[in-house]
Amino acid sequence: MSRSIGFWRCWALVVGSMIGSGVFMLPAVLAPYGKYSVLGWLISGAGTILIALTLGRLARRSPHLGGPYAYVREAFGEIPGFYVGWGHWISYVLATASIAVAFVGYLAFFWPQLASEPALAGVTAIALIWITTGVNISGVGSVGVLQLVTTLLKLLPLFIVAVGGIYLGDFESVPSKNPDEQSVIFLIASMVMITMWAYTGIENGSVPADDVIDPGRTIPKALLFGTLTGTAIYVAAGIGVMALVPLDELGKSTAPFADAAVYILGAAGASLVAMGAMISTLGAMNGNTLAAGMLSRAIALDRLFPDRMGQLNNRGVPQFSLVLAGLIASVLIGMNFSRGLVSIFELLILLSTLATLLPYAASAVAELLLQQRDNSEGKSVHLIARLTAIAAFSFSLFAIVGSGLEIALQGFILLLLGTPVWYFSRRSHQIY
Repeated sequence: MSRSIGFWRCWALVVGSMIGSGVFMLPAVLAPYGKYSVLGWLISGAGTILIALTLGRLARRSPHLGGPYAYVREAFGEIPGFYVGWGHWISYVLATASIAVAFVGYLAFFWPQLASEPALAGVTAIALIWITTGVNISGVGSVGVLQLVTTLLKLLPLFIVAVGGIYLGDFESVPSKNPDEQSVIFLIASMVMITMWAYTGIENGSVPADDVIDPGRTIPKALLFGTLTGTAIYVAAGIGVMALVPLDELGKSTAPFADAAVYILGAAGASLVAMGAMISTLGAMNGNTLAAGMLSRAIALDRLFPDRMGQLNNRGVPQFSLVLAGLIASVLIGMNFSRGLVSIFELLILLSTLATLLPYAASAVAELLLQQRDNSEGKSVHLIARLTAIAAFSFSLFAIVGSGLEIALQGFILLLLGTPVWYFSRRSHQIY
C-alpha cells in the first residue's frame, strides 16, 4: 500500500478513537461516584500518557504493522505475541459493538422508540457496524479523511457542554460518593478501569504503521499529542455534565451530553449536541474498524492467523477480516441487547478495556526487555525511558485489578478461545 497517513490523520486516528463513545456515554456510568469521578479521569490520563510514551518509543524502534502485537512478538516470540494479538483483536470487536450501542443511545434522543424497543435498537446498531465496515472496505485513504473530519466536528459539542457547565452549572454542590464502600485504593482502581475505556484506542495510531508517512517520527508525536488532547477534553467535559445534570438523572441517561445541553441551549441546542455525539461515535467506530483490520492482517502475515485474514482486496484493505469482525460484533449485540442500553454498554466496555490493558502491560514489559538488549549490545538506554516503561506497566496492572474477579474471569476465557485459532493457523501453515 502507498503511505497516505500523515501527522494530522494519525493524530485524528488517536483522538478520534479515544474521543468516541467513552466521553459521551461514561458520565452515566460514572454518576454513582459523583465528584470522585474527576479523580478517575485525571489518574487515567496520567497513566495513559505513560503508556503513550512507551508505545511511542516502541514505534520509533520498530515501526511495524500491528502496534503492541508487533512489539510483543519481537520481544518474546510467537506464542506470547499471538495471545496479545488475539486479545487485542477481540478488544476491537468488543469495542465495535459497544460504540454501536452508544450511537443508538444518542440516536434515541431523536427517535425515542429505540430506547423502549430492544429489537429495533439492536437492528440499528448492527446496521451502523456494516456502514462503517463498508467505508473501510472502500480503502484506507477514505478512512483517514473521514476520521479527520469527524474528529474536528465532534469537538464542538464537547466544548459547548464543558464551557456551559463550568459557567452555568453548580459543580461545587456535586457530592463525592463511594457507592460500594470500598477502600480508597479499590475505589480509585474501579473508576480507573471505567474511565480507561475512554483512553483505549491510543494505539490505533501505531497499528497501521505500513500506511503512515515517516512512522518513526509521526507515530510517537501523534500518540503523545493525541493523549494530551483527549485528557484535557475529558476532564473539562466530565465536570461540565455533572455540574448541569443531577446525579440521579445522569445515572439513567442514554444521552448525557444532550441532556446537559438542554440546560444551556434548550431543546434545539441539545439536538445539536446529540448530533455531535453521533458523529463522534461514528468517527470512533471508523478508526476502531480500520485498526482491527490492520491488526489481523499483521498477525496473519506472521502466519499466526489464518491466511484469509491477511489478504487484501483490490483497494488494499483486508476485506475478509473486516467482514468477520463485523459479523462477530453483530452477534454480540444480538445476544445482549435485551439487557438495556446502559447495562450492555458497561459490560462491553469493561471486557474491551481489560482486553486492551493486557497488550498495554505486555508492551511495557517488551520495552524493558528490548532496552536490556540494547544495553547488552552497547547502546545507551536512558533511565527515564526505563522508569516510564515500569510506570506504564504498573499503571496497566493497577487498572486491570479494578476490573473485578468476574470481568477478569470472562477476559481469561476470551483469551483461551484463541487457542483453537492458534492451532488451526499452525496446521494451515504446516508449522510444527
